[in-house]
Amino acid sequence: MLALGFLKARQFAQYPNIAGSTMAEKETPREVTPILETPFRPYDMEGPVQAEITWLPLRFERAGAGSYMMRMAPGAVTIPHTHVGYEDFLILAGTLTDSDGTVFETMDFVSFAPGTKHNSWTDTGCLIIVFERPAG
Repeated sequence: MLALGFLKARQFAQYPNIAGSTMAEKETPREVTPILETPFRPYDMEGPVQAEITWLPLRFERAGAGSYMMRMAPGAVTIPHTHVGYEDFLILAGTLTDSDGTVFETMDFVSFAPGTKHNSWTDTGCLIIVFERPAG
């Protein structure tokens, strides 16, 4: 759907202290998700499955804390919803239009406060990374 060549690049040649280093790999517990190779799931965050929207949980709990990728096909529309906690997202590709008519473009970082009521749609299709955290 959307080409994200910069996500494929895993070169560290410009960082000589990192390139070839195995110290961090042995000492740092981590979880790596190869996003380009991992299948997205049917999206059901606002209730029923929306076929034109898919998501990939990264570090996410259904209680509204964590992060996930969301892919919306051209013409996709989210169900109107209210944010219980904070939601931040970064548009990685495409555009997204919010219910007040604001258009978010590639590399826009958007933040919604708890209690925000809205829905969004995309004419172009889009890929976003979402970060949610509880209120308070």
